[in-house]
Amino acid sequence: MKKCRKLSAALLSVALAGCMAAQMGMTAQASSRNFLDDMSGGVDAILDPGDNNTTDIINATAKELNLDLEQTEAEERLVMANVQNTLNVRCEPSEDADKVGLLYKDCGGVILEQRDGWTRLQSGNVVGWASDEYLLFGEEARALANNVGRMIATVNTASLRVRSAADANASVYTLLPEGEIVDVVNAEDDEWVCIDYEGDDGYVSAQFVTVDFQIDAGETMEEIKAREEAEREAKRHVNYGEYTTDADSTRLLAALIQCEAGGEGYEGQLAVASVVMNRVRSGAYPGSIHGVIYASGQFTPAMNGKVNSVYEAGSYSSSCLQAAEDAIAGTSNVGSMTHFRRNDGRDGLVIGHHVFY
Repeated sequence: MKKCRKLSAALLSVALAGCMAAQMGMTAQASSRNFLDDMSGGVDAILDPGDNNTTDIINATAKELNLDLEQTEAEERLVMANVQNTLNVRCEPSEDADKVGLLYKDCGGVILEQRDGWTRLQSGNVVGWASDEYLLFGEEARALANNVGRMIATVNTASLRVRSAADANASVYTLLPEGEIVDVVNAEDDEWVCIDYEGDDGYVSAQFVTVDFQIDAGETMEEIKAREEAEREAKRHVNYGEYTTDADSTRLLAALIQCEAGGEGYEGQLAVASVVMNRVRSGAYPGSIHGVIYASGQFTPAMNGKVNSVYEAGSYSSSCLQAAEDAIAGTSNVGSMTHFRRNDGRDGLVIGHHVFY
């Protein structure tokens, strides 16, 4: 089957501009965040953090957005963390100011203000100052975002057919329920969106999905504290029969592997597990399996609830569990790589349907 092209820089521009335009004039709603259940993130979380007045911070209108694909305001306001570990975000533009949050490797945000080598930015619920020395702007930020982010589509109708071709008469692979989130391969057609369906191209009607670009967002110090406390609490009290808490983390990793590479051979499953564990060990991402899997904007099955369903049902294969155990024990067949996506022709290590980089 012919594969669709990878997301273009122009499409990234549209996605960023569209997400920004969609937030104008909307009243932000406060919400209770749970590190296991809150899957929202990326540009949506960056532009609509939940606890801040978006219209005060993002002073623009859809009309003001220049939708010329080469130079959009959305592009100009994009900022990406340029660190190997973590970036401190502070309450004032000074190394001595208190930390209000952290950006991890590959996190993105929106520029709010710039002053004397510092940038005030918004990434998820994090609003504060970071040194320009550790940030990327303009073309460099866009290039990194396109490399590490992902386009997703959310179903906005009761039941949506996934077809084998961009044709209303093409055969139907499956039906997707309302609210389902899937990875987008290409969204440049006005009538059809090409999505990833179990490693192959599937096509859904563009009028029945909402397409967004997802970039990982930072965490406030309060969110970090709450997440770490929840993880400590789980280790103290959670017991699943014969499983220990360590086995609980292994099961969660096995569930993710099942969702991302259940149809692959063992090598493909181990590669996915290795990416997760490389992140856990790197210091550049949340330092736990739970934290990495549920990081905003990273793993679509975590965002759409499939990981939770597979985990709770224990419906992962023995090979996925073995891959999880081996990766946790230190085995990696992708070196220190920390990213993968469906093989779309980009440079990297190809294993099965995925390319690792």
